[in-house]
Amino acid sequence: MCLAVPGKVLEIEERDGTRMATVDFGGVVKEVCLEYLPDLRVGEYAIVHVGFALQRLDEESARQTLELFATLGMLQEEFGDPWELAARDNGYPWTEDGDTAPEAKQ
Repeated sequence: MCLAVPGKVLEIEERDGTRMATVDFGGVVKEVCLEYLPDLRVGEYAIVHVGFALQRLDEESARQTLELFATLGMLQEEFGDPWELAARDNGYPWTEDGDTAPEAKQ
């Protein structure tokens, strides 16, 4: 599922003629295109969908939405490692080094 997720702009730069930002989504940091919100500034929040900042959002609304998404596990679903998610969805334990746990290999 693809969600529009609120994120906080950490830094902005121009890359090959395109405004790009480093955006924090509750601990997950991604690169985002700012062409739809050319006046967005560092420290502000925006709703981001498929790598594009689409709408400015106030900080309180952004925090509430991120907390709700985290509680529902939607941030992990949206930004998590697809191999880890597939393993866990199919009952295989997952270790921090990106491998299935030894007991799952028997």
